[in-house]
Amino acid sequence: MQVTVYDVNGNEAGEVTLSDYVFGIEPNTAVMHQAFVRQLANARLGTHSTKTRGQVRGGGRKPWRQKGTGRARQGSIRAPQWRGGGTVFGPKPRSYAKQMPRKMRRLAIRSVLSAKAQADQIVVVDGLNAVEPKTQVMKRVLRTLPHGDARSTLILAGDGRENIWRGAGNLPGVKVLLASYVNMRDVLGHERLLVTREAVDLIHRLWDEEGDR
Repeated sequence: MQVTVYDVNGNEAGEVTLSDYVFGIEPNTAVMHQAFVRQLANARLGTHSTKTRGQVRGGGRKPWRQKGTGRARQGSIRAPQWRGGGTVFGPKPRSYAKQMPRKMRRLAIRSVLSAKAQADQIVVVDGLNAVEPKTQVMKRVLRTLPHGDARSTLILAGDGRENIWRGAGNLPGVKVLLASYVNMRDVLGHERLLVTREAVDLIHRLWDEEGDR
């Protein structure tokens, strides 16, 4: 798959070949959904906790004698039916992590990248690392590139991303991510996918066909 490479001024600066195995497959929406749900589930901390009647402070003495008061028998003021008492079947710390086979995880990433390519929402740019690390300069560059009116932009950068991060870190709707950390949530959550020329090679190395063997 041949796509146009743009410079920071929005001019065409050549072409680059995107691997059909990574960017040109038929997206598997079922696997994409499963991977997206898995990522959201694995991000949950699961630290919520409640106290049972044995963990609530107080209640060591029987509130009144068993018989003769006319009231219902009670053994502790920290029983669940009392205000301030323990919680029955309340949440306890747990893991929400979901498992997914490695080949399915890789298929999900290739599917979401292919879906972006089919929707013409991938822009390859060269020289973005050399842009002056200032917010206004980066804002002007992002508007100059194709789909400059996109509501949100995910920038996939190579190893040298310091200038990009400094320039785009404060822009609303813009996120800078190392290409090696590409994931379902960030790709689906941004309308435009801006890939640096260096990041294309990195993505090919990480998600090529050899990794699925």
